[in-house]
Amino acid sequence: MFRNYFTIAIRNFWRHKFFTLINVLGLAIGICAALVIYLIVQHELTYDKFHKDGDRIYRVVSNMQFPGMTMNISGVPVPLAKAAREEISGLESVTHFLTQYETTVSPDLNSQQQPKVFRKQQHVIYADEYYFTLVNYDWLQGDAGLALVKPFSVVLTESRARMYFPGTELADIPGKTLTYNDSIRTTVTGIVKDFKANTDFVFTDFISRSTIENSALRKDYNWEEWRSISSGSQLLVKLKTGANPGGIEKQIANLRLKYVKPEQDGEKDGSQHFLQPLKDIHFNPDFDAFDQRQAHLPTLYGLMAVAVFLLLLGAINFINLSTAQASTRAKEIGIRKTLGGEKKQLILQFLSESFLLTVCATALSILLLPILLNVFRDFIPPGISAGSLNQPHVWLFMLLAVLLVSLMAGFYPALVLSRFNPVTAMKNQLYAQSGRSRSGWLRQSLTITQFVIAQFLLIATLIVSKQIHYSLNKDLGYKQSALVYFNTKWNWANRENDNRRFALLQKLKAIPEIENLSLAGGPPAENGMSSTSMSTTHNGKKLETTVEMKYADTTYFSLYGMKLLAGRNLRQSDTIRELVINETYARMMGFDQPEKAVGQLIDRAWPTPVVGVLADFHTKGTQQAIKPLAYSAATGRSRTIHLALKPKDNDPELWNRGLKKVETAYKEIYPDEDFEYQFFDESIAKFYKSEQNISRLLKWATGLSIFISCLGLLGLAIYSTNSRKKEIGVRKVLGASVPQVTGLLLKDFLQLVLLAILIAVPLGWWAMYNWLQDFSYRTSMSWWVFAATGTGMMLIALLILSVQTVRAASANPVENLKTE
Repeated sequence: MFRNYFTIAIRNFWRHKFFTLINVLGLAIGICAALVIYLIVQHELTYDKFHKDGDRIYRVVSNMQFPGMTMNISGVPVPLAKAAREEISGLESVTHFLTQYETTVSPDLNSQQQPKVFRKQQHVIYADEYYFTLVNYDWLQGDAGLALVKPFSVVLTESRARMYFPGTELADIPGKTLTYNDSIRTTVTGIVKDFKANTDFVFTDFISRSTIENSALRKDYNWEEWRSISSGSQLLVKLKTGANPGGIEKQIANLRLKYVKPEQDGEKDGSQHFLQPLKDIHFNPDFDAFDQRQAHLPTLYGLMAVAVFLLLLGAINFINLSTAQASTRAKEIGIRKTLGGEKKQLILQFLSESFLLTVCATALSILLLPILLNVFRDFIPPGISAGSLNQPHVWLFMLLAVLLVSLMAGFYPALVLSRFNPVTAMKNQLYAQSGRSRSGWLRQSLTITQFVIAQFLLIATLIVSKQIHYSLNKDLGYKQSALVYFNTKWNWANRENDNRRFALLQKLKAIPEIENLSLAGGPPAENGMSSTSMSTTHNGKKLETTVEMKYADTTYFSLYGMKLLAGRNLRQSDTIRELVINETYARMMGFDQPEKAVGQLIDRAWPTPVVGVLADFHTKGTQQAIKPLAYSAATGRSRTIHLALKPKDNDPELWNRGLKKVETAYKEIYPDEDFEYQFFDESIAKFYKSEQNISRLLKWATGLSIFISCLGLLGLAIYSTNSRKKEIGVRKVLGASVPQVTGLLLKDFLQLVLLAILIAVPLGWWAMYNWLQDFSYRTSMSWWVFAATGTGMMLIALLILSVQTVRAASANPVENLKTE
């Protein structure tokens, strides 16, 4: 029986090749997009799901309250770990570790091996002896309970052990020594397997935390200071079964009250600690994921919506074309019913056709997968490729998708076709009766739905692109082009006497391609920030607020083209002796005219005079409002060199040539360091990476949805004109012109598109209005966006429909009447 169904299905597909192609293409694009998005979502949602008792593991994070500002930090004070372990009930395990930025590692090899130094090694932490009891690894060498007990011990992952000691058996590596940062000599006490599953715990070198307590490193950490909170100090806890997270947080709050007096040093304690579930680390942008890439849940939701939209559009095409073709299969259905065919058999036959068509579309989607992976590459996490298909859960997803799409696309057409009256069907009177039938209204509704989705995505694409263009081209308060900056290496062990950056600055002054130079803190706009609490008194009122601190030399403001509204530039100093503030801070102090703020004293541990006021500029993207800011000329805190390159004019290689000379000078001063620089305008563009990714997603989703919708519209136009051949022939015989007939055929379809536009415009306005509220500085909701998208959609539909309607209207009426 099933063989017969499939034979009939293949014959029907071959007889209606064009409609079959439209259905397969529409479904294939939708299934392929859904497959790519499934791979992305499945990858992101499986992060750190493999940990034993992961639902009871939490990270302790901090919330710091400053005047006018709240700061979220993923770290905790160092002494909280010991206090929590000894004084909080309900905790099964507590572990504390300290992260490192970059580390130099020197393995001590035997005399036959060439000495090697591994620079800029990341993922190195100082972990206490409880780390491996809470975070479970598979051990290849050593003991989890003893490996990190003694100072100057280190545990390695298998990959790091093989990298540091190539050609050495794993069993022979314990006992060997590694030197970190030229000063910390450690002994390997264990080797663990690398995590194979998706995880943010990417650490590879685990040095015993007691090493810090027994070395000169201790002076770099606030070991007993409860007020010092750094993201480098991480605390994980595992709750006992049945323990209440809220109760644990209350106990932590009581600990802080115990060890930090409310009015200590005359300053209120504005810090709180909370429990962050393990599953939340990979998705919560308020707290970092150990400096690893985090997933953006709104983007994942957007991707899932795109998958649903594209699958829905493909299914709509199938339903529309299947029900529209009903009359062409009327005699087949009538004969089958006359010969005793039951309704359920007919439904099964048409569902089998839908299933076969979906299988073909799925096979095509697998071929399209590499293309779509490239399209979505900005959303693709590392590790996802075409090879990711070879996983059982992916094949299960494809099977479920085939079944779901087959039912979604095929059930209604099967129900409609199986209900045909055999007598009416045999007389070929179905089309005459179906003009005002429910299936006709359904086709119109589904066509409208397709174009509502396409129009909505088109509006969203233009608004997002308009906002990105606004952000990138807005006057941010400084120059962006031809500016380069890079950090100099800081010798932490001898930082007071490290003057290499000044020697480098002198070398750079001799490079002719450089127009201006500055040794300062970071650029005007950057991701990181340093802030402090400052207070002023004006008209007898004391104002305390959090102010972002930056550092500049005497050429910094001119290099970046920043405008001084009042007062003078900074004078060079080794410490903070004077400040230049922005106009936002001046207004907050109560001065409506910038010059009135000059000469005022700001209290930050000691009274510091304001010597100048800068015009406001953006230190972050346009998503955030401009906040109070102050510049100082503290040379001791300046380690970033800023370059203004000369205009290229007719010399396109000028910048490359100049930067090569800069690199040569850099290597002369820092021979063991890599030269890494960044163009300032490129760093500004990174503020809008998320929006640019959304824009890219919308552009492709819009293009695909319009393509699928137009395929369906073309298919319906072809069917409609074929079904109305006799009417067209009669009208032409009675004197109707080609434009009149074409207009008649176009009218019905264009009315549907126009109705879709009228529905999509308010939906698009509402959605994009709410999206723009995330930006403190935003573009306008211009009327021309909606007019342009509506006109564009009408023109696209008109173009697609005209291909078939003009052809049908131009046909010889005699031939139409004869064939009819």
